[in-house]
Amino acid sequence: MSRIRVSAKRDERQPLYLQIQEHFKQRILSGELEVNSKFPTEKQLIEQFQVSRMTVSNALTQLAKDGWIYRIPGRGSFVSSGYEENADSHSEDDSENNQSTTGKQSRELNRPTSTRKMIGLVLPFLEDFFAIRLIRGIQTALEDTGYYLSIVLSHNQQEREKEAIQELMLNGAAGLIIFPIDAETYNEEILILKMNKFPFVLVDRYLPGFETHCVCSDNMASAQLAVNHLWELGHRDIAICSDISIGTMTVDERIRGYMEALKQKGSMINPALIVTDFEVNDRSSIEKHPLYAYIKNRTATAYITLNMQLGLFMAGLIKHLGMKVPQDLSIITYDNPYSELTDHRAFTHIDQHEQEIGSKSVELLLQQLANKEKLSEPMKWIVKSALVAGESSGKLAAKV
Repeated sequence: MSRIRVSAKRDERQPLYLQIQEHFKQRILSGELEVNSKFPTEKQLIEQFQVSRMTVSNALTQLAKDGWIYRIPGRGSFVSSGYEENADSHSEDDSENNQSTTGKQSRELNRPTSTRKMIGLVLPFLEDFFAIRLIRGIQTALEDTGYYLSIVLSHNQQEREKEAIQELMLNGAAGLIIFPIDAETYNEEILILKMNKFPFVLVDRYLPGFETHCVCSDNMASAQLAVNHLWELGHRDIAICSDISIGTMTVDERIRGYMEALKQKGSMINPALIVTDFEVNDRSSIEKHPLYAYIKNRTATAYITLNMQLGLFMAGLIKHLGMKVPQDLSIITYDNPYSELTDHRAFTHIDQHEQEIGSKSVELLLQQLANKEKLSEPMKWIVKSALVAGESSGKLAAKV
């Protein structure tokens, strides 16, 4: 199977979906893929590059958006003639390097040196659409600002997060946007940033008593939206599940919102329906997974999962047990598990408006950079979430 080969000139930290885009842009520009020729399917690309469906889907989404390919429902993707509008700018560097130095000066020599400054983004992972939409919001907000984005992944490891922050600062980052790892306490490197008054913004995470600029979604209110929706459909045994341990502020707030919604309805809180002691990537057999018994025994009639990967995993367990969603069990997940090119109504989900979180974080960081000598008091911006009703939640089935 093929692997993506990245030019030595290109950044080895470039996300895989960008590498796939670059791979096919080069094939189109070279004429290897002709205009109107059939483009490989998602399944073929997954097998060819051995990457996730999400990575391939995002690569195709951007190629279509930029005019390199077009899509015909039911037939697939094809090479677009619109790519020619991008050809000159995309190949400018290569063509300039190949120009004869006799009688011509390379345009590269006449191009002014870039004065743009770097904004660093530290992310735990880049494997779901939450991260992709967040990046899209940040990149859009940075357009025409004089700043560019550099991304480093922490792989949800504290030591790697520390190294990522240090690396970006050594490379001259003017400011940082940090999506902290899942932990009960902040990395000491973030504490140092605060003490040194270095411009940075946290996204999706904060700790009480540690005041810093941050942009978060309204976790308590969003959990209440999920409970209210399921309650209206007749569900009373509603479970909330997280593969992140309690102690992370995001998880704690969502569970508090879940409990508050049930209290408002006069319902007793059943601790057995708050499920957090498990891992999605548990290597034991599927029958031994903690959630397997919950589903098989129908402990709950509906589940709220606190991230999209968990929602997909839950749906897979239900299918494995021969049950159906939502006929047998309903699911609400946080964040849309699918791209804009697929049926975004398949899952009932909490839309956290990731792009808005990204753009708000840039706005907050730019405010700090504009007043670097006199940083303003820490601000916490809340982006309201919305519930998007889909096909994974339905009315409670009548007992036979």
